[in-house]
Amino acid sequence: MAWMKRIGLFLLTNILIIATISIITNILGVRYWVEANGINYVSLIIFCSLWGFIGAFISLALSKVMAKWTMGVKIIDPNKATGIERELLSRVQRLASSARIPIPEVGIYESPEINAFATGPTKSSSLVAVSTGLLHYMDDREVEGVLAHEVSHIANGDMVTMTLIQGVVNSFTMFLSRIVAFAVGRMVREDLEHIVRFVATIVFDIIFSILGSIVVAYFSRAREFRADAGAAKLAGRESMVAALEKLQRYVDAPQDERGAALASMKISGKSGLMALFSTHPPLPARIEALRRGRM
Repeated sequence: MAWMKRIGLFLLTNILIIATISIITNILGVRYWVEANGINYVSLIIFCSLWGFIGAFISLALSKVMAKWTMGVKIIDPNKATGIERELLSRVQRLASSARIPIPEVGIYESPEINAFATGPTKSSSLVAVSTGLLHYMDDREVEGVLAHEVSHIANGDMVTMTLIQGVVNSFTMFLSRIVAFAVGRMVREDLEHIVRFVATIVFDIIFSILGSIVVAYFSRAREFRADAGAAKLAGRESMVAALEKLQRYVDAPQDERGAALASMKISGKSGLMALFSTHPPLPARIEALRRGRM
């Protein structure tokens, strides 16, 4: 599913960056927070905060490039656009102007999934992309709502906000993993302590990064409500509601009727324990919030 590929890749990139930082700093012997009598917590906090935010901002810088590569997005050339491409470009330009942001790149990618996303390191270097499945299954009003939602993400600065949150999570991840790894290293023979601490740091970096994604997902769900509210202002409340209701109908349709098209921005949410990792709230909750104006 497209959203899982994109979000999963972002998280994987972030985890790999944190793990790489850990490997490099260990190989270079950068462990100045370890003193003869234990851990210098002030030095460790400074180290983890520095590298935690560097890792998050590297992920942000790569976000648009990685999205284009993994999703196979074809950027629309304004000088060559015709038909649906020109119409799509015109809509995004109009919405961006209403939101008072620089016009983002606009792209289309081949997929039966009903999907769209916005990404990019800054408002002036952003991308809005939609799937061919979305263009096929949604009418003009519904497409307008989806585009307004994605433009709102850019206008709200959601990518930078999520990066800052990811930076905080990364910092705590690195801090906790090194404390636990230090304690584990003290449990083995002195000649094994260094290698055990090294391996334990990598393992706990990955474990705590996965757990930290619960926090990131929580803020991601909150930003979806804000983007819905922004879309209601840009394209009209009913356009956004119509788009969500169309997706809800696909969610509720029998499996043989909805087929591959139901990846649907995966904004249907999840249930149970997996709901903690969901980046989008359930569709009914979003529709209700829009109808009642609770944003």
